[in-house]
Amino acid sequence: MDVLLLKRYNGSMTNLTTDQLKQLNMYSIYVDQPEQVLFTLETLLDDAKTENVLNVIQAVSGSPNRTVAASYFMRRLGMFTALQFYNLAVYDELWVGEMSRLTFGTKEEYGKLSVSMFVHSNDWQDVEDKDRRTIIRYLLKEECDAVIRQIRTVSSVSPLTLWENIFGYLLWQYHVLLGNPATAEEARVDLDLLKEDMLWEGIASRSLFATYLNGCEPSQLLNTEVRKTCCFSKDVPGLMQCGFCPLK
Repeated sequence: MDVLLLKRYNGSMTNLTTDQLKQLNMYSIYVDQPEQVLFTLETLLDDAKTENVLNVIQAVSGSPNRTVAASYFMRRLGMFTALQFYNLAVYDELWVGEMSRLTFGTKEEYGKLSVSMFVHSNDWQDVEDKDRRTIIRYLLKEECDAVIRQIRTVSSVSPLTLWENIFGYLLWQYHVLLGNPATAEEARVDLDLLKEDMLWEGIASRSLFATYLNGCEPSQLLNTEVRKTCCFSKDVPGLMQCGFCPLK
């Protein structure tokens, strides 16, 4: 299966369980729709609309400039990416909705107005183990890299900053999954694939996640200054410096 054909995957649609819905909410993803739609992922990827989208993100988050706003957004989207890898390891399921069905709106979280994600509960499908390499390649190239490249057309933010915003969630997630005998085997397969240079072809010269881990297990890097770049969360009103910050 070619990565570009992934959305035509023939797996059956799934109904999310109560536990899965709770997991979505833990990642600040909601299945109800926002009172006011700010934009969709499709809008963000539209060359003519990306700048306006980033201006909206900057206004809602209170970010002082586009660089901070871009990093703020990628931290939010990074939770969705982490959820994709979580569902892949735990349920053999994947979100395969159209980009127009990943919606962003405002929601108050922990006393602060945030740019939050809203999805449709019937956009998940069962996937097969034999397609794991293709699926992970798709997630890296078509969901992560495509968004990072698009954001950088209207901001000067470092691509490494945006990738590390995703990796922070994956680090914690694989620490948890590898520590649970029920999920350790699948999680190890996915983690090993993420460290393969081949899957990063066209994105980077080698696996950026392997570089991030630097030969360590995820659990070894918790509460360390594993990041090489600052995510600027300290510059967003109401947020604090992240625990991985190299500027501590």
